Amino acid sequence: MHPHAQLIERFYQAFQRRDAEAMAACYAPNAEFSDPVFPALKNGEPGMMWRMLLARATDLSLAYRDISADEQAGRAHWTATYTFSRTGRAVVNEIDAAFEFGDGLISRHRDSFDFWRWAGMALGAKGKLLGWTPLVRNAVRAEAARGLQIFIARQKRA
Repeated sequence: MHPHAQLIERFYQAFQRRDAEAMAACYAPNAEFSDPVFPALKNGEPGMMWRMLLARATDLSLAYRDISADEQAGRAHWTATYTFSRTGRAVVNEIDAAFEFGDGLISRHRDSFDFWRWAGMALGAKGKLLGWTPLVRNAVRAEAARGLQIFIARQKRA
């Protein structure tokens, strides 16, 4: 197995253990992360996002598969099953991950999933009816960004 594939494996094993510190250690200091909810994280924010999400998760389970990587890039597929804390609704999210590497660490991580499908599960009727609209996507992004900034500020004070 290529060392970068082993790095991806280590990342998801840490995720399964809910070890945000080990996940963050897989990222380069200037790593970038994006997904439909957190579209542009950088400068340590990816690790902080995982710390926040795992701190909030009460019933998260994770499965991953199809890891592959070479010198420049890698990929994986993962499934997250959890209760969305804001609504108490069950979510089973299927995610495709793409990675780029630098100096033996993840330099860029992009997760892709069907936002409309996720919104239907996480938000209920509102998400099913309006999850495809920029209005809902932007509202979810704004709330997520606000939550992450509050989490980061609290971590700095602690």
